[in-house]
Amino acid sequence: MPFELLTHYAFLNIHPPPALRAAAPLPSDIMNLAAFLFLILSFSFGHCVRRNIVLILTDDQDVELAGMTPMKKTRALIGDAGVTFLNAFAVTPLCCPSRSAILTGKYPHNHLVRNNSLNGNCSSAQWQKVMEPQVFSVYLKKHGYQTFYAGKYLNKYGHATVGGTAHVPLGWDHWHGLVGNSKYYNYTLSVNGAAEKHGDSYQKDYLTDLIANRSIEFLKSRKSHIPFFMMLSTPACHSPWTVAPRYSKSYNITKAPRHGSFNVHGKDKHWLLRQPKSPMKNTSIEFLDNVFRRRWQTLLSVDDLVEKVINELEKVKELNNTYIFYTSDHGYHTGQFSLPIDKRQLYEFDIRVPLLVRGPGIKAKQTIKEPILNIDLAPTFLNIAGYDVLQSMDGKSFLPLMDSSQNKTHWRKDFLVEYTGEGDDKTDPACPNVGPGVAECFPDCVCEDAFNNTYACVRTLSKSNLQYCEFADSESFVEVYNLTSDPHQLINIAKTVDPSLLVKMNQRLIKLESCSGNDCRLIKAEEDGFDS
Repeated sequence: MPFELLTHYAFLNIHPPPALRAAAPLPSDIMNLAAFLFLILSFSFGHCVRRNIVLILTDDQDVELAGMTPMKKTRALIGDAGVTFLNAFAVTPLCCPSRSAILTGKYPHNHLVRNNSLNGNCSSAQWQKVMEPQVFSVYLKKHGYQTFYAGKYLNKYGHATVGGTAHVPLGWDHWHGLVGNSKYYNYTLSVNGAAEKHGDSYQKDYLTDLIANRSIEFLKSRKSHIPFFMMLSTPACHSPWTVAPRYSKSYNITKAPRHGSFNVHGKDKHWLLRQPKSPMKNTSIEFLDNVFRRRWQTLLSVDDLVEKVINELEKVKELNNTYIFYTSDHGYHTGQFSLPIDKRQLYEFDIRVPLLVRGPGIKAKQTIKEPILNIDLAPTFLNIAGYDVLQSMDGKSFLPLMDSSQNKTHWRKDFLVEYTGEGDDKTDPACPNVGPGVAECFPDCVCEDAFNNTYACVRTLSKSNLQYCEFADSESFVEVYNLTSDPHQLINIAKTVDPSLLVKMNQRLIKLESCSGNDCRLIKAEEDGFDS
């Protein structure tokens, strides 16, 4: 075997097939002694084992309202086999900005995706030019990984004005990207740049199942001697909540949880939270209960997907060499503060997400309390692949928290949550009394968003368990919550708390809103905690 081929395997930190190793030339035949020594060292030390990575990403799945209840197989196969993170957060509670944060490892003020529209930089030409070259898959591919993507990408992906289905985002060898927002039937995929239209046949087209089947095909056909990264992004449990036929009778009497802030007026909150009437109309409650049931029903198909993928990994003898991550892009609410259904808000139900991980070196049945952000996923993937933390990423690898063989690291105790509100310039004819400037006014003309629903928050998790938020509106409205004494965020203490605390948290917020790269990761002990 040519020496160049053997050194290629060494460079990728993977073992060549046995037949090729047997055919390797003797040292006396090698002219380049330095290269040979590099080869021997590569095969002699532990870093030659390259780990596979799988990310399973759901859409709109909460954790605060028991959103993991339907995921019995997932909790057993990933959580019980590894680690469950008790404090995992999205840095923004909306699909496209949050997914952009996952892909780039950057806060929204650095990746500049404001909302789900092209004008808001969602899969826009500017995004493709500036941010797409910085997504983690680009670096993994450069590092020798096979990369596979199936499912929802960014909400405006595939739009005709920005390349359509012919545009395959950088870094993906095998691309099965959904055009537009989540659907279960009657959608179009870009399959490596070619449009593939799907209908309404359950056996052929149900998207969650199709993602599972395509991932298994990839696992069977991939190059077995090269490590892989696989990202599976399901439509569940996003609207339109189309349930697989086999689960249409599941959870039929389930209702949305009635505890905490359910059907409670948003007293002393931002004006958008004060406008819903409490108690809600019966039509709103019936609507949100139906949505809650259907969300859980769609997740049962995701639970099957997890089982299928893990079973296939075991069949191809890669399970013990693979890190598997399960999470969501953000949370969700159904009736909290009398808001019927949506996300977009600063509260725990919208920003907390499930996060379960299993893999080499991770002990079973762990729980970890350190706050993990979705901007930490990309640095963690690159860390697994052997990269140092990229200076351009705001997040940091949490691999050392999971793997007992790794050196422990000092971890953050506060972080930033930010959101840019959206509204319509014209009044919705169906809701003439609410006026312009608002959006997502359903059902019963209860609006979930507005232009000035724009905020930034510091969330602390240390000696103090606080949230401090400032709105960019005419009131310069502030909300502050002590989540130790008020876990459901019912009481805004902005007017009663020690003013020095407000000053301290305002200063921390200013720093976080302007941070970039390494500045976001730097932690100074005196800034970590705040006494309430």
